[in-house]
Amino acid sequence: MSTRRRFYITTAIPYVNGDPHLGHALELVQADVLARHRRLRGEEVRFLSGTDDNALKNVDAALAAGLPVAEFVAEKAQQFVDLTTPLQLSNDDFIRTSTDSRHRRGVERLWAACAGADDLYQRDYTGLYCSGCEAFVLPAELHDGLCPEHNEAPELVVERNWFFRLSRYQNELRDLIASGRLRVEPEHRRNEVLTFIRSGLTDFSVSRAQKRAHGWGIPVPGDSTQVIYVWFDALANYITALDFGLEGGSYDEWWRESDERQHVIGKGIIRFHAIYWPAILLSAGQPLPTTISVHDYLTIEGQKLSKSLGTAIGPAEVIDRYGPDALRWWFLRDVPRAGDADFRSELIAIRANELADGLGNLINRTIALVNRHGAEGTRTQGGTVVEAASLLSLCAGLPWAIDEALAAFDLRRAASALWEVVSEANRLVSATQPWELVKVARTGNDRAAARLDAVLGVLLDACSCIAHELRPFLPVAAERISVALADRDTRRGRALFPKVEALA
Repeated sequence: MSTRRRFYITTAIPYVNGDPHLGHALELVQADVLARHRRLRGEEVRFLSGTDDNALKNVDAALAAGLPVAEFVAEKAQQFVDLTTPLQLSNDDFIRTSTDSRHRRGVERLWAACAGADDLYQRDYTGLYCSGCEAFVLPAELHDGLCPEHNEAPELVVERNWFFRLSRYQNELRDLIASGRLRVEPEHRRNEVLTFIRSGLTDFSVSRAQKRAHGWGIPVPGDSTQVIYVWFDALANYITALDFGLEGGSYDEWWRESDERQHVIGKGIIRFHAIYWPAILLSAGQPLPTTISVHDYLTIEGQKLSKSLGTAIGPAEVIDRYGPDALRWWFLRDVPRAGDADFRSELIAIRANELADGLGNLINRTIALVNRHGAEGTRTQGGTVVEAASLLSLCAGLPWAIDEALAAFDLRRAASALWEVVSEANRLVSATQPWELVKVARTGNDRAAARLDAVLGVLLDACSCIAHELRPFLPVAAERISVALADRDTRRGRALFPKVEALA
């Protein structure tokens, strides 16, 4: 049996009532960086993504499009699958909740476990239902009668549903989150969840009328008049993808026995993940996630990227114009740990050109200088470079700095630590002017040759350090750099990072 640490990471599974937008891409890239980083550190990793096919809003979108629900959902879900290559994702699994046999089987087992704990019961209910949230909302949560998340008025729904006894788990959830046994990052999101819990938890509906769902979804076991509510159904994907309840499945390996189980989600669904989901797992007698990492939104002129609000921008159009490296790097360099990030095309161009001017030029110049000086000019024992002290220190501390930042779900700080090494390496080039040392060394000046050896040795080591630590952030680019350093050749194919111009 492997003794390596085991890390299970998931994204939220998006509704497929529309095309993917940059907000979805952000979350996928964030989770991908965390997964790749843990693999780089030698851990066993399983990275799950997927689509939430069974939501009522998917049904509404299909009806509006005049298409059969299954056909509409399949076409939209495929668009999310197709993000894998352009976004350079490394997920190990992708679950579709409407077609994956693991899912329905696992949801039914989870339902049975909660029923066995006497946490499911039926009652009549009248409430305000927001189709965008796929949830009942309280009048006090509305702004001028509108859902603040989706800017639309909820509908009044009267029906008989199955309910989950959330109130039973209020104190236990409060203690778990307050103690940090269930981490919610960043801290202000943890405080938000605790405030909500302390205000008092009420039982919530976990089914919808089969008629209102147009027969779409997983039927409630033993009650053909109801389908299981999407926020019971969808949350279960994190364990149904592991064959929950199936003898010989991967559930024990990746859920029960994992050292860490981390969910990466957007702030709009924190209540479901930090309150509903842990309560369901407690009811079923199953382990909880260890960490819930919450990101804020991408916006356009301050307005959330949203299919329903008509402000969505597709990842494909950005990647086609600027390339995947530029988009991933903008996500990592500009999106803060806390607070929304406003998207503008010129910002993507700035980050693309930062890569070209800062990192691409560093690699190219270093290799070109090594080639000009000759193969013997790659020794690292050629002497001490006083000006390199800061760079050597930054390189030595870079893995730790990245580890610490990513452990706190601060991807921007991690990327900044890496870029500090790039900037310091470029400062060393400017300070030592190795191209001048090449000229002097060629005259037979041994002292200049020794200093040049030392400078180039430091630069090559720094470039190798950068390429290694860049792998989680820009995996394809990191491989290009590693190949260029190994071959001492930057002329093959196109530039390491092309320069771009912002769209007008």
